[in-house]
Amino acid sequence: MTKIASFVVSGESVGVVVAQVPADLNDPICIEYDQTWNLQSGAREPALHVLHQRCAGFLKEQQIRSVVLKASAAPRSMATLALLQSAEVRGVIMAAAASEAQIQSLAKGVVSRTYGDRKVDEYLRDDTFWQDKVTGSGLRKGSREAAMLIIASREA
Repeated sequence: MTKIASFVVSGESVGVVVAQVPADLNDPICIEYDQTWNLQSGAREPALHVLHQRCAGFLKEQQIRSVVLKASAAPRSMATLALLQSAEVRGVIMAAAASEAQIQSLAKGVVSRTYGDRKVDEYLRDDTFWQDKVTGSGLRKGSREAAMLIIASREA
């Protein structure tokens, strides 16, 4: 078994999922942790520093050596301030994770093209898929995308 953490940044928050991943691709992953980390309020720079420390400390404490992160996607229109701020948060998570573990970034579009025969969003809505692919402490529906990155990374 390998312990893998997955991070999905959305605005001012980070979805974090940790799973035990068996070597056999047919066996489901076992969810150990499913939380959302919010950027603390106040000045942005110290909040980003705290997030960096939290991420690096968490990975070290949990002895996680493998991380998969949802990669940035090109915006369909002009970049907004919110998009740029999300990119800052993603960069902080990348730097913190890289200080403690091997890190792999996976784009949603790449997963849609390389995993299975459906798009990621179709898998995210399919309750039967999740019953077959995941065991352990309850995975929140909103965290399925982070878990999907772990599942897809097994076959990458």
